[in-house]
Amino acid sequence: MKDIMSTKLRVAGTGVAALALVYTFGFSGLVSSEYRSGTASVAERFIPLPELNKVEYNTRLLALAHIATTTETASTATTSVSVISTTTPSLWPVSTVYPNANAILPFKRIVAYYGNFYSKGMGVLGEYPTDQLLAKLASTTAEWAAADPLTPVVPTIHYIATVAQASAGKEGKYILRMPDSQIDHALDLADQVHGIVFLDIQVALSTLQYELPQLEKYLKMPNVHLAIDPEFSMKSGNRPGTVIGTLDAIDINYAVEYLATLVRDNHLPPKVLIVHRFTQDMVTNYKKITPLAEVQIVMDMDGFGSKAKKFGTYKRVIAPEPVQFTGIKLFYKNDNNPPADGILLPAEVLKLTPAPIYIQYQ
Repeated sequence: MKDIMSTKLRVAGTGVAALALVYTFGFSGLVSSEYRSGTASVAERFIPLPELNKVEYNTRLLALAHIATTTETASTATTSVSVISTTTPSLWPVSTVYPNANAILPFKRIVAYYGNFYSKGMGVLGEYPTDQLLAKLASTTAEWAAADPLTPVVPTIHYIATVAQASAGKEGKYILRMPDSQIDHALDLADQVHGIVFLDIQVALSTLQYELPQLEKYLKMPNVHLAIDPEFSMKSGNRPGTVIGTLDAIDINYAVEYLATLVRDNHLPPKVLIVHRFTQDMVTNYKKITPLAEVQIVMDMDGFGSKAKKFGTYKRVIAPEPVQFTGIKLFYKNDNNPPADGILLPAEVLKLTPAPIYIQYQ
C-alpha cells in the first residue's frame, strides 16, 4: 500500500482532528483545522484526491471472501470485482461500484466501541471513565491488528446520538436526541485515538428523513459516519422495545443518497453507513439497496448469544443477502453470560465468510 505518511500536505493550524485524520487515514484532501467549523474555503481545505488503488481494492475483497488470488490476476479487472474467480461460485465478494479515493473499506478494519455516555446498560462507552475506556479500546484494536496484520485497524467511537425510549416525549416520537456536548465528547475521544466516529440513529416513530438533518453539521465532518438501527424503527406504530422494528431498501437508499450528497457538496472522502441486523425482517428488499461511490454500506450482524448461535445468525441472515461489506457485534457481558459460552475471539470472527470488516463491541 502506498505510504500515506509520505504525502505532503499544508496543514493550517494544529487541530488534533485534522492531524489525526491526515496521519491515520491519508485523507489528503484535508488541510485545515478550520474544516470542522466550516470557516475555511474549499480551496483552503483541499488539494486534489489521489486515484483509488483498484488492484488492492479487488485483492482485499477477495481476501475477505477467503478466495486466493494473485496481483497479476487482480490487475486484469476493469470493474469492481468481486468475481475474478469463475470456478468457485460464491455470493462473496459483491460486485458493486468502486468507491471514491480515500475510502476506508476494505483497506482498513473498523473496530468500534458502542454505547451512550448517559447509560451503563447501553454499551461499553457508558461504563468506564475516559482514560480506562481509551486504554481498553487501544488493547482491543491491538488484538485485531495482531490477528490480521495485513489489515490496519481504525479505532472508532460508535455513539448512539438518537435514542429510542419508552416515553413518547414532547414530539410523540419516542426518541431522545443527545445534546451537542455529548456528541462533541465522542468526537474528542476519537481525536485522542486518531480515530473516527459513528453517530447511531434509532428513529422509533420518527423517520430518517426527519432525523438525519438534525445531525447534518456533524455528518459534514470527514471523520464522522452514520449508523441506522432497524430494530428501533417502529413503522408499525408500536412503542420501541415491544416488537422488533424494520427498515426497507427505500429507507436505506435515502440514507445513502443523503450522505452521498454531503460527500459531493463538501468534497469529502467516502462515508460508511452501518445497518444493524439480526433477523430477516429487520431489512426488507435488500436487493434494491444501492451502494454508491460516495457511501460504503456495511450490514452489521447484531444480537448476542452462544458462539454457535452467533455463527448461525451470521450465516442465515447476513451472508446469504450480500449488499457490500459485513460487520459483527460482540457483547462483553451478554456473550459471556450463560447460556452463552464466551465472546468470539478475533481469530474466530475472521474465519467467517465473508470476514467482517467492521467490528463493534457493546
